[in-house]
Amino acid sequence: MRPPLRIAVLECDSPPTNANAEYGGYHGVFSYLLKNCAKSLGQPDKLDPESGLDISRWDVVFAQDYPKLEDVDALLLTGSKYNSFDNDPWILKLVEYTKQAIENQRVKILGICYGHQIIGRALGCKVGRSDAGWEVAVCDVDLTDQGKELFGKDKLRIQQMHRDIVFDYPSNVVPLGSSPRCAVQGMYRPGHFITVQGHPEFREDIVSEVVKLRMQTGVFSKEQGEEALSRAGKEHDGTAIGTVMLKFLLGEIE
Repeated sequence: MRPPLRIAVLECDSPPTNANAEYGGYHGVFSYLLKNCAKSLGQPDKLDPESGLDISRWDVVFAQDYPKLEDVDALLLTGSKYNSFDNDPWILKLVEYTKQAIENQRVKILGICYGHQIIGRALGCKVGRSDAGWEVAVCDVDLTDQGKELFGKDKLRIQQMHRDIVFDYPSNVVPLGSSPRCAVQGMYRPGHFITVQGHPEFREDIVSEVVKLRMQTGVFSKEQGEEALSRAGKEHDGTAIGTVMLKFLLGEIE
């Protein structure tokens, strides 16, 4: 039996109130996803869903606390309501830490939404607001040939919640997919990282809560919010994406 896979979840934000209470932060949301993905792998000798994952929690916003790279096998950078292009001290610290992690030859990285953008920024790419506006709830992502090979699908359906994007692909990175509102939907560097702009960890309850909150505060119009809510419960590939990410961490995918 192999030792547990040590995954450090770098929490770049907290889920909205109800989801936070239900799951216990983004650490809990991703623990739920990754355990389900471990079950779907069906390889308990390689990764037992209960004992094979050592998922730790790190508050990089307020505590600005980080694991030593030698103490983990993988990092997971979560989504966030904050701007990946801002220069707040904690964001600059996260970008610098991410640069060090990318250069590490052993530790692997998963970047989700905001985390995807932070990795893009760490690699020198422009990140910022998209002129196309928000991409919300379950949307289609058109995969590149490499993306199709990696995910084993012709197209991905994934929960989205963003208006910020990575504008261009860094050098030495494999493009994974695009959508009409976002040209850089995922990045892959074999042996180093996989990122997605969408949220494989999001479920209908989380997306619906975020959409309703943003309708209440005027971020989304009533029409925009209701249209997003109509798609929040659609079938998506979150578990399939998470399973590919686990295979990557296990070394089954280079």
